[in-house]
Amino acid sequence: MSSAKPQTNTFSVSSVFSSVLCCTTNQARLTVSPSSSQFFEYDSVSLSCEEDDSSAGWTLRRNTSKQQMTQCGVQWGRYTGSSCEIRFIDPLDSGVYWCESREGPISNMVNLTVTGGSVILQSPVLPVMEGDDVTLLCKTKTTPSNLPAAFYKDGSLIRKQPTGHMTIQHVSRSDEGLYKCDISGHGESPSSWITVTGQPSTTTSPTTSALATSEDQSQVSNPLQLALTLTRHLLVFCPYFISTILMISLYREKPKDKEPLQNKRDDVTTEHNF
Repeated sequence: MSSAKPQTNTFSVSSVFSSVLCCTTNQARLTVSPSSSQFFEYDSVSLSCEEDDSSAGWTLRRNTSKQQMTQCGVQWGRYTGSSCEIRFIDPLDSGVYWCESREGPISNMVNLTVTGGSVILQSPVLPVMEGDDVTLLCKTKTTPSNLPAAFYKDGSLIRKQPTGHMTIQHVSRSDEGLYKCDISGHGESPSSWITVTGQPSTTTSPTTSALATSEDQSQVSNPLQLALTLTRHLLVFCPYFISTILMISLYREKPKDKEPLQNKRDDVTTEHNF
């Protein structure tokens, strides 16, 4: 591994948790373009608040090692349409970024790292879902990004890849951790944390079976619908039941009708002989 140590200014997510964790909500989502948690010095970065309620009035804020709770367009960056753009990003721009509304709730938080070195690790900015595939790219600033690279998790070597990228298939919670990479002769990237989240407990797939299950559950939970369902079933079943009873009854009565007729015939025959 190369001994080169790039100049990097990092900022821990934990430093902002105490002030904003209590208000976290899913009403908005912060996205980063290009989609990466690490950037080279002098790169350009665009951040956007994707909101469910367009009237919420989201403000993009950040915490860095030098500034706390500052907002885009005032102390750093500038708005271009609905996005906040940072041109010629600097290691001092490393920190935690989030969207905040006037009412107080905030979006997810993103930890961005800016390095003055020559190697970065491109990894997912947002948490990844269990079962998904995740690709990590070890990238240099001035040379092609397909150079052989070594990938590390929590300080331990995972594997060496000849093309500079590594795919983790079907990620699980055990894949969560701190990742970095190294390209021989160029240096080592900063470290980035990859978060893995569990699959949702319920799904809303519009399949026939799902719709049928939903209908059955709603009928059971609603007494009126349950009564209507039972009535419908009885209306369908009763005619068949009644017709069956009538057929059985007629079949049983048929021999009784024949017996008196036979007795009458015997009587008539007897009288004629006399």
